[in-house]
Amino acid sequence: MNPRRPRPRAMRQAHAWDPHTRAVVQARLAPPSCRFLTPAEQAIAGPLLDLLTGQAHTPGRVPLLALLDRRLAEGPADGWRHADLPEDALAWRLSLGALDAEARLRHRGTGFAGLTTGDRYRLLHVLCTRARSTLPAPPWHGLPLRHVWELWMRHACAAYYSHPLAWDETGFGGPASPRGYVRLGRGTREVWEAPHPAPTTPTESPP
Repeated sequence: MNPRRPRPRAMRQAHAWDPHTRAVVQARLAPPSCRFLTPAEQAIAGPLLDLLTGQAHTPGRVPLLALLDRRLAEGPADGWRHADLPEDALAWRLSLGALDAEARLRHRGTGFAGLTTGDRYRLLHVLCTRARSTLPAPPWHGLPLRHVWELWMRHACAAYYSHPLAWDETGFGGPASPRGYVRLGRGTREVWEAPHPAPTTPTESPP
């Protein structure tokens, strides 16, 4: 585990999990180095994932890039895809290239990896607005932008909320296997579950 990352509170209960569950969760704390995405693609995907999940000011807090890369390298796939998109791994490769091309068109040849956080945010805001529009739109660099945006968000959120640090944020105490839940009443919590954290003031998005 990266020493700069805080140790998740949920991991205090790892001793109570079954061996398989413990191994799966612990592997998410220090996923292997990237094997699928090229270094150039990593330089695009890393900032993209951090922006999509609100980690722009804490890049790498949850190792989204490594978690995504492992998913693309090893699978399994979601079991479905939009008919106008290729398999997930190829769709990511093509869409990262499209995002870089879009950045170069809008910023005089500077690719997405070379933009400031603010410029990246503004570019993604434009793409998000276009992706959410209900009006007919031509392909975006040969790809259906609406479905590309959905793919990015689905995989980014899946990676983020699979990590114990995200569990801490939501108040999830971690897996209850094999001990299960006992206190099922409304507003109650198990003795091993941490109290819900106090509300915090949301950080502002990049300008």
